[in-house]
Amino acid sequence: MDIMVKELNDATFTAETGNGLSLVDFWAPWCGPCRMQGPVIEQVAAEVGDSVKVAKMNVDENQGVAAQLGIMSIPTMLVIKDGQIKETLVGYHPKEQLMAILGKYM
Repeated sequence: MDIMVKELNDATFTAETGNGLSLVDFWAPWCGPCRMQGPVIEQVAAEVGDSVKVAKMNVDENQGVAAQLGIMSIPTMLVIKDGQIKETLVGYHPKEQLMAILGKYM
């Protein structure tokens, strides 16, 4: 995995998304659409560089935050700015769409 995409867990989620702009991909290894979304997330991370924190969270290993946020379907991506959820994206999204959404908050 590209080092630009951070792995978050229940313990690090709040600290990592508390300030700045973050895109967090909630996924699981058995989820087909999640496996399609993974490389797109890495492309987004490469393109946005340091301006957006791009992260993934395995919902099988970290159920606390997913339950707390009411995430029922995966992949679900959250756009978070300074700890506030700005957008919730459910299902596969192409890079261009993710870049356009992030562009609104950069």
